Amino acid sequence: MQPPSMVSSLVSRAGVAAAALALALPFPAVQAQESGPGRGLTATFEVDFLKSMIDHHYSALRMSEFAAGTDTTRNPELGRYGEGTSPTPGTAATSPKALSGSIRSMAREENRVQREEIGKAQMFLRTWYGQAHEPQLTDMGRQQIQLLESTAAGAEFDHTFLETMARHHYMAVTMATDCLVTADVKHVPLQRYCSGIQHTQINGISEMRDMLCNRFKFCDYQPLQGLRGRHTGSDGEPGAGG
Repeated sequence: MQPPSMVSSLVSRAGVAAAALALALPFPAVQAQESGPGRGLTATFEVDFLKSMIDHHYSALRMSEFAAGTDTTRNPELGRYGEGTSPTPGTAATSPKALSGSIRSMAREENRVQREEIGKAQMFLRTWYGQAHEPQLTDMGRQQIQLLESTAAGAEFDHTFLETMARHHYMAVTMATDCLVTADVKHVPLQRYCSGIQHTQINGISEMRDMLCNRFKFCDYQPLQGLRGRHTGSDGEPGAGG
């Protein structure tokens, strides 16, 4: 057994060594938390992304309202194809233009989902960055709305709506993918939000492509460009290219 003086000396030397090691190591960087703002480049990206996603979803509200129509009241009976969506503030009442009941139903669901995602993005902006952002239309969103507004009700509208909304979804998929590889790794709620958008929008695109094939025999539709994507023979259609 070592004498007390030797033990004391060893403890002292160990303490000095530990202190020297701590001074030699760089101070840890400030860590982001799930409840706090992102760091550096991630903070800049998140603010821009959230504002852009709010604006992107905002145009989908009006697009879906053209398909389903708008109502200021709700009927408690479930499964009513004739019931519309809540109108976008500042817009007039809109009669449904979609002929297909299933497309009207899809449009109502799209409207609800977009409203919820706008609310979530606004909450993230407030919570992490203390910022408020009111939705505003982008140039692309305005053009897609004008395209649907000018399309005659009925089967022609159904076709145009499926293509235009699928194209709109594809743009959200690319934005959500950027989010998944760029947002702060500590912001798990934002990662889930972006993953949910990616998953939901891809499923929506698949459903709309399937309807375009079964209903209109356009089985090679691709939502990659223009206002409404394209398929074989679509180059002459308004908004098909670009």
